[in-house]
Amino acid sequence: MTHYSKALFHLGMLTLLLVGMPLVGAKLAGKPLTLYLGFPPLAPKVVLLDFSWPIFLVYGLVEILLYAALLYLLWPKKRLEVRLSRRFPGWGLIMLAYLGFAWYLAWQRPTWAGSWLNHTFTLLWLGYIGVVNAFCVWRGGWSLLTHRLRYFLGLFPLSALFWWYFEYLNRFVGNWHYVGVESLTPWQYFIQATLPFSTVLPAVISTMALLSMFPLGREQAFPPLVSGSPRMWAWLVLFFAGLGLVGVGRWPQWFFPLLWCAPLLLFVSLQVLLGEKTYFAPLAEGRWEIVALPALAALVCGFFWEMWNYWSVPKWVYTVPFVSCCKIFEMPLLGYAGYLPFGLECAVIAHWWARLLNRRDDSAARSFTGQACLDQPGPE
Repeated sequence: MTHYSKALFHLGMLTLLLVGMPLVGAKLAGKPLTLYLGFPPLAPKVVLLDFSWPIFLVYGLVEILLYAALLYLLWPKKRLEVRLSRRFPGWGLIMLAYLGFAWYLAWQRPTWAGSWLNHTFTLLWLGYIGVVNAFCVWRGGWSLLTHRLRYFLGLFPLSALFWWYFEYLNRFVGNWHYVGVESLTPWQYFIQATLPFSTVLPAVISTMALLSMFPLGREQAFPPLVSGSPRMWAWLVLFFAGLGLVGVGRWPQWFFPLLWCAPLLLFVSLQVLLGEKTYFAPLAEGRWEIVALPALAALVCGFFWEMWNYWSVPKWVYTVPFVSCCKIFEMPLLGYAGYLPFGLECAVIAHWWARLLNRRDDSAARSFTGQACLDQPGPE
């Protein structure tokens, strides 16, 4: 099996599991499958379970431990220095001005902007991505935009496909839905949704690149993670992640957290079973910063996603069981923890894409995604 045919087989199996297993659960629950296969998707009819203090406290305790571990992993190796020998690039100033203009369009919605107002979220994130890459050049002398252009541009269509998987899984749990899109035709909905979806991976990976240019992360923070039987573990993870997706379709109000974890577990376990080197291979050397950096990058992006969404139209709103309180913007406080595994998913997909482009050079693939602390790469 060639490298590219293996990649297609990998994506095909992942798609089959992500699409099929929740449908199995829905079928076991006696629900009509047509509810989940129409397009554009209707806002799921979710009976929101009442707020529960016991569940809120349990989730909260787990999340406090996760954030504490993240802080421990990211504690600076040395005192952070802000001295910069490079000038901020001129095109970065243009991107800053553009971002401010897009922000004005999104929140003020001037009538003269016409149909552009339907795409302000895309405009905002293109600005964010440009600004972050400019800061990468300022801080480290390079960026994905200026030095890895082919890889960087490929992230956009890959990102659109990547996020549509989550949109599909959300049909079962209904944790978010969009307002302001009710009058769109299927084609209009597809275009208006796919454009902002395409900015997700470039934003997270660019943020990860910038964060990796600071001395963040303890060396040997935790012991190396070594597994004596990786294929056995991969089969077990594949089985339980697939079973969890069945639960997403059967009992969505209880299994909804797996929406953020199951795709990651399935993707990595399939990689192991296909004999591919995974993003997490450096954990065997105690390289725990590869977990912390993408988690923090997604959390940073998550703050801006939620903030810019709050006064935008169209926008999304949340209906999360048991814990829908203490909102920061539209997101319940405890919901922000979902960005931690999501960051890992972004890094895993980005690393897979990098290895696909550099199939004979894993060190080059790692330099794309920050897995090797973003060694200084040369231009493509």
